[in-house]
Amino acid sequence: MSRFAQETRWGATLLEAAGDIPRTRFRLWAPDEPQVMLEVEQHAPQEMNALGDGWHEVVAPVGAGAQYRFRVSPDLAVPDPASRLQAGDVHDPSVVVDPRAYRWQQAGWQGRPWHEVVLYELHAGAMGGFAGVQAALPRLKELGVTAIELMPINDFPGRRNWGYDGVLPYAPDTALGTPEALKALVDAAHGLGLMVFLDVVYNHFGPDGAYLHAYARPFFDEGIHTPWGAAIDFRKEPVRSFFEDNALFWLNEYRFDGLRFDAVHAIAETDWLDVLAARIRHEIPDRHVHLVLENERNGAHHLAPSGQFDAQWNDDGHNILHPLLTGEHEGYYEDFCESGAEKLAKVLSEGFLFQGQRSEHLGAPRGEPSAHLPPTAFVLFLQNHDQVGNRAFGERLAALADPASLAAATALLLLAPQIPMLFMGEEWGASAPFLFFTDHNAELAPLVTAGRRKEFQKFAAFQDPAKRERIPDPNAEGTFLDSVPDPAEAQRPPHDAVLALHKRLIALRLQHIVPRLPGASAIGAEPVGEKAVLARWRLGDGSLLTIATNLGEAPAACAAKGQPLFEGMAGAAAALGTGTLPPRCTVALLDPPRQDGGA
Repeated sequence: MSRFAQETRWGATLLEAAGDIPRTRFRLWAPDEPQVMLEVEQHAPQEMNALGDGWHEVVAPVGAGAQYRFRVSPDLAVPDPASRLQAGDVHDPSVVVDPRAYRWQQAGWQGRPWHEVVLYELHAGAMGGFAGVQAALPRLKELGVTAIELMPINDFPGRRNWGYDGVLPYAPDTALGTPEALKALVDAAHGLGLMVFLDVVYNHFGPDGAYLHAYARPFFDEGIHTPWGAAIDFRKEPVRSFFEDNALFWLNEYRFDGLRFDAVHAIAETDWLDVLAARIRHEIPDRHVHLVLENERNGAHHLAPSGQFDAQWNDDGHNILHPLLTGEHEGYYEDFCESGAEKLAKVLSEGFLFQGQRSEHLGAPRGEPSAHLPPTAFVLFLQNHDQVGNRAFGERLAALADPASLAAATALLLLAPQIPMLFMGEEWGASAPFLFFTDHNAELAPLVTAGRRKEFQKFAAFQDPAKRERIPDPNAEGTFLDSVPDPAEAQRPPHDAVLALHKRLIALRLQHIVPRLPGASAIGAEPVGEKAVLARWRLGDGSLLTIATNLGEAPAACAAKGQPLFEGMAGAAAALGTGTLPPRCTVALLDPPRQDGGA
């Protein structure tokens, strides 16, 4: 089998032809409308059959390439909310797609186990679309990463967007490439042994082009409000099927290896997350499929081995490491900037910092106990699209932190047993920022720009309105162009040394850490200086991994002995053995299991 299609309850499904006549079934949930018409270009409008419970369906004599809309009222025809492809942008007609038109070259790919993941987050548009990402795969393979993760790609308004303003969750945005180009990207990655993950957004729709409010008001719960308006109502079966089928659509029809679920704390029906994951596990039992949460609630019960999700993005870890490297303390860093080494030790040994205690920043308790979870239940990172792009000027850590301290933090990231993630360009210390960019219409664009600048008025550096006006306009094309990293930069000093360090560390991880990760558990961690931590893990084969990290500018009193795996500077392991951890340095020791079976 080399052609794949996912059956979906919503949308247009290409059926077997009746002789020479093509056929497509169209289905829409429009509970507010007693009658819906299907309008296919160059065909007469066709009334859809009301099936009950708000469903409308019709089979039409059209095939792949047909452009269509649903007329839900005399003055409103809308694109298919489950469109697999748009003829243009989000307001344009939808297009019938033949999912089986693409013949997969790597149809037998079964994926790779979770513990082998070294993740690389990227924005497809900033890398030249799907074709540009495909062209970069050999470079990423050489770097040593084992999985790439695409920021959301579903159809968004305009030609450029982070992806979180998407309104058509089944349709790859045409600004990035065709469905076939996306499949070719995934196929090529599999041919190189690389996994491909996709970031999906199930907590809201973007502000332009989402028509469900016009004909399916029960899709939303007006009693629960989110930053984007009324919450999506996951108590409704049609709503659940819309998103469950979407997850399976990306995993089966496009052969993605995993999904990252954006901001699930904005989903009120948290039980649905486990229902979704259980359905995916049941329907795809024969492939390595990885499910990762972004969840401000720190919901440890969702995570493996007792839960259905492989891991959660560990924002706590990032939010501790960033102030240790930069000294910043405003915004969400206010919960993390004091006693940073003590907090880092807890994250390295227990996963989450917040495990039920009160967050002063949020003004409420946050989190669940997580010490029982394996380290692989957490995705650790120094940078990602949010924590770089949410800055007013999109500065990366290379522009904010001491280079030696950043190198020490990078060693911790890539050698610790938590699953590491890099953000595109991080591997060579890219000088390009990553800014917040959009391409909204003339009415919405100034509101987005004003809102973006207003976000920063509480920060000390932006109390002056004139300074806020210098924050880049998200809708300016130059804001996007400035955010495109230049890989050629990696061949020049000092970037070449940063790249060499990343390659060396990833190679050490893949050779010495990854094979020992199944069954790994933390022994403990302790602060040994203002910005220094000593952490130990018992790996799955019984070997002992010790990492000593000092991000500060003064030596730390710390003693540890063992077989050196990595030292950030010559002689650092020997110094550690005699009781001193040099400044801005990480040392990793890896000792084989004790022959007497002792701890």
